[in-house]
Amino acid sequence: MADQKNALIVGASRGLGLGLVETFLQRGWRVTATQRSPSPGLAALASDALRVETADIDDDSAVSSLHEKLSGERYDLIFVVAGVATQAHDPLHAVPRDVAAQVYLTNAISPIRFAETFLDRLAPTGLVAFMSSILGSVGLNESGGWENYRASKAALNTLARSFEIRHRDAGFGVMLMHPGWVRTEMGGADADIDVGTSVTGMTHVIESHLGQAGCVYVDYTGKTLDW
Repeated sequence: MADQKNALIVGASRGLGLGLVETFLQRGWRVTATQRSPSPGLAALASDALRVETADIDDDSAVSSLHEKLSGERYDLIFVVAGVATQAHDPLHAVPRDVAAQVYLTNAISPIRFAETFLDRLAPTGLVAFMSSILGSVGLNESGGWENYRASKAALNTLARSFEIRHRDAGFGVMLMHPGWVRTEMGGADADIDVGTSVTGMTHVIESHLGQAGCVYVDYTGKTLDW
């Protein structure tokens, strides 16, 4: 179908990434999904509208190879979901420097570098989305905790705003998405909502923002969050 939307979901082997792939497929999109290692969840989907590729966003050569492999694609949406929460519950001084730095690289630096590499694969007036978190809000941090993870997502928010400003004349949109507190491996069993609720909300918000320029920081219901 000529008018079928096309999405690139980066970091889709499980949890929210996998749920987004399933939901976009159900909504009639074509989807390219990336995995860092073979994903049973992606393998089980088996859809003609799904393409699965392997790449680690922290590996520049792997990202470059993926860029070449996807040279024939144009995406209405590039959504970088991949992220880590290593030693998230430890205060910053208790996290080894190399571990803290790796969280920052994976959650803040690598998503922006990936988006920069793949901009020529984005359709005109397309949308670049990054999986952020309400924990990345400086203004809403009244409880503390998750210090290094919070800092990495705050950094992602800042870098994404600069990324959008740098490319503002191109006309595409940038979205920083808080998925809610979700019952995943990262969110834990006591979280507020399940994956289905989160990804259904996120896909609706994304579809409603297609074609809009600027940078927004929103949650899965479409609510704008404080920076």
